[in-house]
Amino acid sequence: MKAVTPMNSNYKIETKCIQEGWKPENGEARVLPIFQSTTYKYESGEHLGKLFDLEADGHMYTRISNPTVACVEEKIASLEGGVGAMMLSSGQAASMSAVLNIANSGDNFVCSAAIYGGTTNLFAVTFKRLGIEVRFVTPGMTDDDIHALFDDRTRLVFGETIANPALDVFDIEHFAGIAHSHNVPLVIDNTFATPILCRPFEFGADIVVHSTTKYMDGHATVVGGVIVDGGKFDWEAAGKYPELCTPDESYHGVVYTKQFGAAAYITKARVQLLRDMGNSPQPMAAFLLNMGLETLALRMERHSDNALAVAKYLEAHPNVSWVNYPALESSSDYEKCKKYLGGRSCGVISFGVRGGRSAAMKFMNSLELASIVVHVADARTSVLHPASTTHRQLTDEQLVNAGIGADLVRLSVGIENVSDIIADIDNALSKVN
Repeated sequence: MKAVTPMNSNYKIETKCIQEGWKPENGEARVLPIFQSTTYKYESGEHLGKLFDLEADGHMYTRISNPTVACVEEKIASLEGGVGAMMLSSGQAASMSAVLNIANSGDNFVCSAAIYGGTTNLFAVTFKRLGIEVRFVTPGMTDDDIHALFDDRTRLVFGETIANPALDVFDIEHFAGIAHSHNVPLVIDNTFATPILCRPFEFGADIVVHSTTKYMDGHATVVGGVIVDGGKFDWEAAGKYPELCTPDESYHGVVYTKQFGAAAYITKARVQLLRDMGNSPQPMAAFLLNMGLETLALRMERHSDNALAVAKYLEAHPNVSWVNYPALESSSDYEKCKKYLGGRSCGVISFGVRGGRSAAMKFMNSLELASIVVHVADARTSVLHPASTTHRQLTDEQLVNAGIGADLVRLSVGIENVSDIIADIDNALSKVN
């Protein structure tokens, strides 16, 4: 298969969602083909040897790369504005590999405390067993407090554009400045925002990760993840990353920064971590993800418009005690929402039902259009009451300490007609008293 090449960089992102990636030539399939093959044929052993020496372009084995997957990677890299991307089997795998690519036992990294709970556990529990320490930035910390978390073994800073489920908007530019002052990169999880609402590289981020399972797929059909390399961080000048700047003996002494330049980080992630850990995506998963990406711009606009209308409705309802949605003017993150997200947010809203746990549970059970699922960012409206489901083992006091009130409802607003969504919510709220 021919190498995938970038398209006209002047095209708008809506066009890139559809046209980027697979570019058929005369007589080829218009729709991205599914190359459902583990292996590839070569005309000579010498050519295959060059592939394994990283001296030629092509596919060695689907655990490392695949033509279908490569096209989708190219599309996502273009949407984010990066030099390259690597798909993985899940968002968790993407977060894990993004860190392990540049952190080893004895190293540490700084991370916002307002991140997805599964990522928190990965960083605080599993990485601890591997000898890698996470140092959380908690609410109320000053810049001096944050700078004090760094030392000569700190390797990166990590945050989420829109935190799941706290919905805090991360100050990307500010933390990029902090990270770069310590000669480390800023890694951003852009799952909830997607490149349609925010492109973190434009604000100083260096690496972007996604759980593609959410809005990028958008239809709850396939689990996946991706890492995108911004290509601007100077790994050699930083003086902290021998894995990128010194010979890799597992590839006959290749030095990634010398041979691959701006794409050193993402190349190493693929040919070393993906090769050794095997958390690879399947061609069918990439095909399904590409179907979602083609409508991503349309869906994110509808998710954002619907969610804002629902948030405003909830804010005015007497049976709702509070609403957390960054695009509301009443939100403490409204100014950051305007700066980083163009004044829009995703489809996820958190709010409190008056009457606490029992009222929130009754509200959830009274919904008809919205489905009760352990998922967000679907085309369909969905709902979850964490205190009675995912966090049901905790007491009300423990829930508060975890930032999850007993009254909290997490609503993922879909792309249905917004009047139908609001009518469903209105009917359910009328039954909580």
